[in-house]
Amino acid sequence: MLDERWIRSLHVESMRHADLHAEREAHVLFQASTIGALLEGAFDGDLTFAELEEHGDLGLGTLNGLDGEMIAIDGEFLRADVDGNVTAVGPEERTPFAVVTEFEPTVEGEIAAGLDHQSILAALDSMARSGTSSFAVRLDGRFATVRARSVPRQEPPYRPLAEVVADQHVFELTDVEGSMVGFRFPAYVEGIEVAGYHLHFVDSERRRGGHVLGSVSAGRLRTRIDLSDDLHVELPPSVDLGDPDLAAATHAAIDSAERGS
Repeated sequence: MLDERWIRSLHVESMRHADLHAEREAHVLFQASTIGALLEGAFDGDLTFAELEEHGDLGLGTLNGLDGEMIAIDGEFLRADVDGNVTAVGPEERTPFAVVTEFEPTVEGEIAAGLDHQSILAALDSMARSGTSSFAVRLDGRFATVRARSVPRQEPPYRPLAEVVADQHVFELTDVEGSMVGFRFPAYVEGIEVAGYHLHFVDSERRRGGHVLGSVSAGRLRTRIDLSDDLHVELPPSVDLGDPDLAAATHAAIDSAERGS
């Protein structure tokens, strides 16, 4: 059963692959599988990027075999490999976990230069409308530094994500123009999604990028936020939404895997 807080502030609809239909709905977040399944080593999904594209033009995730960090921006689907080098994702490739939306900002503004990562996130919080359960975000501008990571492609039998992240490659991009894209979800969704902020970065030349661990803004950042209270989740075979009470048990694993802490 879903916690009543989901019903109040974030409408969640789950579906199977056979039930999917093309939907480019504004202010709706679409997710393939769950972060809980990814934590357990479910690194092979059933959704192609051609199908994922039908549900949004901005977002993030990974590829089957945990083959790099995926960045979706302006309708392009990109892979940042273990060294942070970016290439295009083919439409026939599949994903075990991704979140996308048809990005239509409802809040726009700027974030000041010279802020560290936590200050950037605090500025985003202040820009979002009070009471909003979740949103997609895009930041464009120059960064003094972006600390990022990617992981090597895995082969079955797959290890849990927390073990894989121990082999992550962390790198720093300096004085770089680019875009940071991602989502903020409330704390009680942990296990289905990443609670708090989950952000990926790609430079303006689409050559370098990865999963964001930290950053410092160099110039003013153009900031666009798409507020949403709707999440549609496509569940591969053997994956379920699970019990929201498991959130506390998965918090440490998610913190380690997603935030490098």
